[in-house]
Amino acid sequence: MSTTHFGFQQVDEQDKARRVRGVFDSVASRYDVMNDLMSLGLHRAWKAYTVLVADVRPGQQVLDIAGGTGDLAEAFARRVGPSGRVVHTDINEAMLRTGRDRLVDAGLVLPTLVCDAERLPFPDGHFDRVSVAFGLRNMTHKDVALREMCRVLKPGGKLLVLEFSRVAKPLEKAYDWYSFKVLPALGRLVAGDADSYRYLAESIRMHPDQEALKTLMQGCGFGHVDCHNLTGGVVALHVGIKS
Repeated sequence: MSTTHFGFQQVDEQDKARRVRGVFDSVASRYDVMNDLMSLGLHRAWKAYTVLVADVRPGQQVLDIAGGTGDLAEAFARRVGPSGRVVHTDINEAMLRTGRDRLVDAGLVLPTLVCDAERLPFPDGHFDRVSVAFGLRNMTHKDVALREMCRVLKPGGKLLVLEFSRVAKPLEKAYDWYSFKVLPALGRLVAGDADSYRYLAESIRMHPDQEALKTLMQGCGFGHVDCHNLTGGVVALHVGIKS
C-alpha cells in the first residue's frame, strides 16, 4: 500500500483525494468569507498580482485548475474577451458549483468542468495559460499534475502556481501561532469546522518550499521558472514557461 501525507497524517494514497474533497465540501459555502478573514483580505492582492503577471491577451485560451469559487477565472475571462476562452475546473463539485453560480451572477458563462489535475481531459498544446491558485498542495502526485499542466500548454505557454510557501525566518514563530491557534478558531466560529482549517495549516507545512517547487517544475518540462515571494514568503507565485 502506497501512502502520502494528509496534513501531518500518513494516509493511503487512494484515500487522500476523498479526504481533501471532504475538507472542501465542508468549507465551500463560506470559502470566500474565510479567505478574507484568514488573509486579512490579502488573497485579493495576491490573485490580482497573478493576473498581472499572467499577461493574458484577447483571444487566448486559459485553463484555471482548482478554480474553486472562480475569482481568477472571472479576471481572466474579462481579459480574453469574446474571442478567447477560460475553462474553469476543480476536482471538488461543491466548490465548482459555488464558483459557477458566482460567475453567472457576474454575467459570465464559462465552460465549467469537474476534473482531476493529474488526468486533464484536454489535448496537447491547447492552452496559452494555465493557472492553479492554492490547489497544488492538495494534490497527491504533484509531479504528475505539473506534467499534465505542461502537456496541455502550448510551447512558450505560461503556468502560474500561486501557493502558500515558506515564510521568512523572522516571521516563523508568529506565523505558526497564527496558523495553529487562530485559523482553527476562525474556522470553528465562521464555518463551523475547525478540523478543515487545521488541515489547511498542516498542508502548507508539507508543501515544497520555494526552491524545491522551482526544481520540481523544471523537472516537469518547464525550461524557465521564476519565483515571486509575496508578503514575506507567506505566499509564492511560481511562473513556468514551457520549453
